[in-house]
Amino acid sequence: MVFGPCGGVRDGGSCELAEHPCVFLDQPLPTWPDQPVAPPAPCPGGLLERARAAAVVLSDLTVRPFDRVALRRVVAALATGSDGLLIGEHQDRPDHPPTMVAAEVLDAGGRPWTTLACRDRNRLVLEQELAGLAEIGVDGVLCVTGDGRGPGIRPEVTQVFDLDGTRLAALATAAGLTASVPESPESPPQALRPGRVAEKQRAGAQLCVLNHVGTPQRLARFVADARAAGATLPFLASVAVYTDERSARVLQRFPGLHLEDAVVERVLAAPDPVSAGIAAAVDEARALLAVDGVVGVNLSGLASDRGDDAAAAVKSEIAARIREMPAAGGER
Repeated sequence: MVFGPCGGVRDGGSCELAEHPCVFLDQPLPTWPDQPVAPPAPCPGGLLERARAAAVVLSDLTVRPFDRVALRRVVAALATGSDGLLIGEHQDRPDHPPTMVAAEVLDAGGRPWTTLACRDRNRLVLEQELAGLAEIGVDGVLCVTGDGRGPGIRPEVTQVFDLDGTRLAALATAAGLTASVPESPESPPQALRPGRVAEKQRAGAQLCVLNHVGTPQRLARFVADARAAGATLPFLASVAVYTDERSARVLQRFPGLHLEDAVVERVLAAPDPVSAGIAAAVDEARALLAVDGVVGVNLSGLASDRGDDAAAAVKSEIAARIREMPAAGGER
């Protein structure tokens, strides 16, 4: 990784994979060395174009791997209310190749936004995937360095990391795709992360998907700091989607990800945690969409421990309620 640190720096400054400090904390963050990369026009009718008129919803596509029938069923449940479906990339759960999954989503009526990670693919394979995604008409890609594989998980499999997310964004832009990038506002070093967004934009990024923050006020402060650092791209804010103990705790244990603990416990203690979780997500979305610079939300999380179909139903209901909201104050 050249353009670090990643989003997984723990609150005390340690690496998420081992008990040592993140190596990027004690040095100036690297800057994009070349001229700014000129991005292509947004995909006609795609998420960025839609964001000019109204708040958009990007929903995590959560489905068991290697199951095309289940994938199509979940896409059908989410496609109507979502402006994009975020195809994930997991260090412990391989799936069909990204271009293949994206083609299935397109064929099922969804608008795929594909995550590409540098962990398991060298530069050549990443270039192949980018060419394939551009050829089939994918709306955009989320360019990430990728979580390092945890100790004991597939130790026989090599981790590649030819590139990092910032350099991958430049390749995606050169391939004619809309490149988006992640950022974690509440991971150390917090003071330097707004400037990272500006550097990623110089590499070609057109959209920044933010990790979960503790409060809307913290989100507003981060977006304002990123604007002051020179970032002009729009932001999507992550909304935590959980309706039971497992789906809540999965979100809480990730480094760099912060939820309002009081809200989590109130949902879990409710007589109907599903209804309470949906209401909490809608309330969070309403507050985040009021932040200037936030043009939409990412419905993020497992949503339910009752299976992929139940999770899709939860996200579909949240998306429908978000669409019923009056226009908020974010930049359009």
